[in-house]
Amino acid sequence: MNNIIVGMGEALWDVLPEGKKIGGAPANFAYHVSQFGFDSRVVSAVGNDELGDEIMSVFKEKKLNTQIERVDYPTGTVQVTLDAEGVPCYEIKEGVAWDNIPFTDELKRLALNTRAVCFGSLAQRNEASRATINRFLDTMPEIDGQLKIFDINLRQDFYTKEVLRDSFQRCNVLKINDEELVTISRMFGYPGIDLQDKCWILLAKYNLKMLILTCGINGSYVFTPGVVSFQETPKVPVADTVGAGDSFTAAFCASILNGKPVPEAHKLAVEVSAYVCTQSGAMPELPQVLKDRLL
Repeated sequence: MNNIIVGMGEALWDVLPEGKKIGGAPANFAYHVSQFGFDSRVVSAVGNDELGDEIMSVFKEKKLNTQIERVDYPTGTVQVTLDAEGVPCYEIKEGVAWDNIPFTDELKRLALNTRAVCFGSLAQRNEASRATINRFLDTMPEIDGQLKIFDINLRQDFYTKEVLRDSFQRCNVLKINDEELVTISRMFGYPGIDLQDKCWILLAKYNLKMLILTCGINGSYVFTPGVVSFQETPKVPVADTVGAGDSFTAAFCASILNGKPVPEAHKLAVEVSAYVCTQSGAMPELPQVLKDRLL
């Protein structure tokens, strides 16, 4: 069984008032998967610039395996500003390196040895990276237990109905939050029914193995054909929520690949995500007691 797990898409710097922090869901996902003993890879692109050098050195420091191309575009940045109430506003720069991830022979070899991949909608805003992500998904061999996780991240206006539909058709696990589900329902015309009904519709329409719905403080659900798992969101002292959703996806993915039943995988995902909320930054080291749950 091929055992490599890939996080594919944006690698960037969040430029905050107090300085810059490394960002991008694929790296967060790959980092947390690796904490459970899996061979993970971050697939992205950075520029031939200082910011790109710094991203590579942070990943090296974190002992993260990468397949990151250097391209002739600037390394991605997100300008984060705070309004008068302290609410962050994001300006995601366009025409950057992660918009232009090339499909190489090396990437093809990786796809042939990948057991699970997590990808989102943001990295598909540009045709170059979208084509690479789709080729990667289509190159992965069809094997039992394979996971193609589409973790939607609707940002600004960087998504279209066509891109979303295409990703629904290519994935077998969909992860979505309650706000995104409302947006999707408007776009695809599922009005006047409750959130759970919308989830069952998506699960059946796209023949998904699983649909994960997160509802913030109101808990989370995992829908599989005929069965639904619900977990309450633990009450914890929150340092910040950055990367918590990615750690949820990573823990859930690692558990399922380790043969754990859905409710058990779901419970661990919720606990890992809650722990990450108590720590600063997206990539804290997990306590051994959480890592040992997969043994």
